[in-house]
Amino acid sequence: MRVLLATDAGHPGRANEDFAGAVPAGLVLVDGAGGVPGAGEVCRHGVAWYARRLGGALLGGLSTGGSLRSVLAESIGQVTDAHRDTCDVTHPSSPHAAVAVLRCAGGLVEHLVLGDAVAVVGRVAGGPLVAHDPREVVIARSFEQRLVGVAEGSGEHRRLLAELRGHRNAPGGFWVAKDDPRVVDEAVTGDCPATGVTAAALLSNGASRLVDTFGLTDWAGLLRLLDTEGPGGIIRRVREAEARHGVATDDATVLGWRGTGQATDD
Repeated sequence: MRVLLATDAGHPGRANEDFAGAVPAGLVLVDGAGGVPGAGEVCRHGVAWYARRLGGALLGGLSTGGSLRSVLAESIGQVTDAHRDTCDVTHPSSPHAAVAVLRCAGGLVEHLVLGDAVAVVGRVAGGPLVAHDPREVVIARSFEQRLVGVAEGSGEHRRLLAELRGHRNAPGGFWVAKDDPRVVDEAVTGDCPATGVTAAALLSNGASRLVDTFGLTDWAGLLRLLDTEGPGGIIRRVREAEARHGVATDDATVLGWRGTGQATDD
C-alpha cells in the first residue's frame, strides 16, 4: 500500500491550516477553520497550531484499539488541556477544525468524519463508500446568501457572522472539533471489509470542491484521478476551476492510499 499526499495553501500571507499524516494504522486529516474574526485575541497559538496538535494526537491514538470516536474525544481533550490555561478555549472564535480519519485494523477499513472534510473508500465491488457531513455546508450557504451586499466589517456583517458561529456545536447546527470532546457523538462513522478495498482518500473541503462544488467529476472519478494524476493533480484541477469561476481559494489537501485490490492491516 502506497501513501499519497499533496497540500497547497489557499491564502497568501497565511499559513496552511490543514494537517495530514499517516502511520501504519491509518490516515488523519485535520482542516483548521481559519479567517475567524477575533481568533488571535482569544488564542495565542492559532489555527495551524491547533490542527497540528490535534492531528498528531489522532495519529498517536490510532493504534490504541479504542473506537475512532474515543480516539477523537481523547485527542480533543489533550489539545484543549494543552492551552486551557493560556487561552479562552470555550470562546466561539477559538480554534476549531474538521476531521477525517481512516483506520485499517481487524479486517476492516473504518472511517470517521466530523465537519466538512470527506473520506472516500474505493472498493472492487460497487461504488465508493463516501463519508461526509453536509450540515455545515447547508447552513453556511444560507448565510452566504444573506451576506450578499452587506458591507464587510459593518455591524450587520458582524451580527450575521456571530449568528453563524452560534450554530457551531449546537443542536440543529453543525459540529466540529474544538474544546468539547462530546462532539464526537455527532461524527459520521462506519466501516467496510478491508478485503476488496482498492484505494482511499481524505480531502479537506478546499480539495473536495472538485466534486461537491464544481461537479467536474464524481467520487469514483476522483479516485481514478488519484491513481492517474496523484493528489497534486486533483489540487491543480481545483485551482484551475477556481480561476475559471472566480471562486476564492482555500487550503486544499488530499491524503490517500493506493492499493493493489486488497487492503490489509499488516
